[in-house]
Amino acid sequence: MDMTSLILLALAALGIISSNNTITIAMLVLLLLRVLGLQQTFPWLEKYGLTIGIIILTIGVMTPLASGRISLQMIGQSFLHWKSLAAIGIGILVAYLGGRGVVLMGSQPTVVAGLLIGTIIGVAFFKGVPVGPLIAAGILSLVIGRM
Repeated sequence: MDMTSLILLALAALGIISSNNTITIAMLVLLLLRVLGLQQTFPWLEKYGLTIGIIILTIGVMTPLASGRISLQMIGQSFLHWKSLAAIGIGILVAYLGGRGVVLMGSQPTVVAGLLIGTIIGVAFFKGVPVGPLIAAGILSLVIGRM
C-alpha cells in the first residue's frame, strides 16, 4: 500500500475515532477510487468538486425557504432584530472570506495541505464541521495580504 493510501486510511480512522461521518466517508470514497484505479477522476473532482459541494450546501441551506418553513414575513422581520442583523453581517463577511479563500486556494496550492490538516484537526478534536478550508483560506489571505 502506498503512502497516500495510508494517509487517507489514517484520516478515515481519525474520522471514525472522532465520530465524524463526513470525514470518514470522504476519505473512504477517495481511498476506494484509488484502490479501484479510478485516479483519472481526481482532476475532475479537483476542478468541480468544490463547486458541486457548494451547490449541495446551498440547496441544504435554502430548503427551509423552498419548503415554506421560512416565510417572506420572517425574512422581512430579520431586518428588525439586532441578532438577525448581526447574522446578516456575519453571513456577508463569511461569504466574502469564502470567495477570497477560493481565489487563494487556486493561486497558491501549497497552502491547501495546511488548511486541510487544520480543518481535519478542527473536525476531529473540536467537534467542527468540514466547511472550514474556504473560510480559513479567506482569513489566511487577509493575514498574508494575498488575493
